[in-house]
Amino acid sequence: MTLYDLKPRFQALLRPLTGWLFVRGVTANMVTLAAAAGSVLLGLALFALSHAHPGLYLLVPLWLFARMALNAIDGMLAREHGQKSSLGAYLNEVADVVSDAALYLPFALVQPFSPALVVVVVLLAVVSEMAGALGPMVGASRRYDGPLGKSDRALLFGALGLWAGIAGALPPLAAHLMTLAAVLLAVTIANRVRRGVAEAAAKP
Repeated sequence: MTLYDLKPRFQALLRPLTGWLFVRGVTANMVTLAAAAGSVLLGLALFALSHAHPGLYLLVPLWLFARMALNAIDGMLAREHGQKSSLGAYLNEVADVVSDAALYLPFALVQPFSPALVVVVVLLAVVSEMAGALGPMVGASRRYDGPLGKSDRALLFGALGLWAGIAGALPPLAAHLMTLAAVLLAVTIANRVRRGVAEAAAKP
């Protein structure tokens, strides 16, 4: 079970706000682009200012929660208010990958993480989302299998942001967390490919 499995409950809490936004002309694509823009701006701020102001990393868990809410809202606007579109499908996948990269790459500046390993983790995260998004191409559903899906990565990096924002640097043993994340992402990719192929093969 991953955090993604809790998504229906989260959506139920946000449904009234989603309806309110729809009435006021807000579209799913607007919400998607706003979430991506906020992520990129925060990532740039962390790269430019966090060396002098490590407390900025405290914004990471706050924004990740807000972004999770925005992602749920754009999905509900698309499905429940007739705003599905081909452009929206592209924006949804591409914006998520760009947002993740923008928010997670600044952790290369946090001690004791290896910058190269942080880049590897971000690249594996991109591949894992690609593996999930390719499900419909082979006749399967869009795959969200774990153990380190998008919501789980948000929890991990949100916790690291909280830690780095308070302490400024992490203890040496924390370096192994990136290695663990890379391994879990590799397993996630394998699970998404394997289960997607199995799902497609099971269909008549």
